[in-house]
Amino acid sequence: MIEFKHVFKEYDNNVIAANDFNITIKQGEFVYVVGPSGAGKSTFIKMMYREEMPTSGQIKINEFELEKIKNKEVPFLRRELGVVFQDFKLLPRLTVFENVAYAQQVIEKSPEEVKERVERVLELVGLTDKTTMFPNELSGGEQQRIAIARAIANKPRVLIADEPTGNLDPNTANDIMEIIERINKEGTTVVMATHNSSIVNERKHRVLEIDDGRIIRDQKRGGYKDESNNR
Repeated sequence: MIEFKHVFKEYDNNVIAANDFNITIKQGEFVYVVGPSGAGKSTFIKMMYREEMPTSGQIKINEFELEKIKNKEVPFLRRELGVVFQDFKLLPRLTVFENVAYAQQVIEKSPEEVKERVERVLELVGLTDKTTMFPNELSGGEQQRIAIARAIANKPRVLIADEPTGNLDPNTANDIMEIIERINKEGTTVVMATHNSSIVNERKHRVLEIDDGRIIRDQKRGGYKDESNNR
């Protein structure tokens, strides 16, 4: 479960990126986070994996109270989370297999466990034939699939996706969404920030809309825009 209670975030330049966020996301939900650039979406996402700290308020991810945990405990929080970025963030000198295995090796899984899990997640994203290739030998869509495989290698309870289809053509974006929805159906909570209106409108899930640091809409199975205004 993800819970924000009276969360404020103010940056040094007096910009308020989170103005009294009160949100509960239950295990297994799929939530889109939408809104214009600069609205506070990235801050919301970054606070979940403790890249940013709130100025005040409480954030709880499963059993972790983020404002209370020490820096040395942050890696344990992040084992509960998988994070996928718009620009993939793959390690260029590692092969596909090594990029995905890295997340497992950090937590000292045995070579046998690593091999089994890497094969499983590469099968899930449809890239079992690319294990020995390097990121620069892959298309953008293939790189994003590898990034997703890496993010779910440790079986996270929460998958955070920050504009995962932002650099992809519509067909490839739909392929990526198929994979993310499949992961969600297996019980993983998905929180996805996106500007892709067609995906949000066609693949209905809960929508959180942020504007000017405020949550202005929380709609079950909503569209990219507030459909109630169009009636």
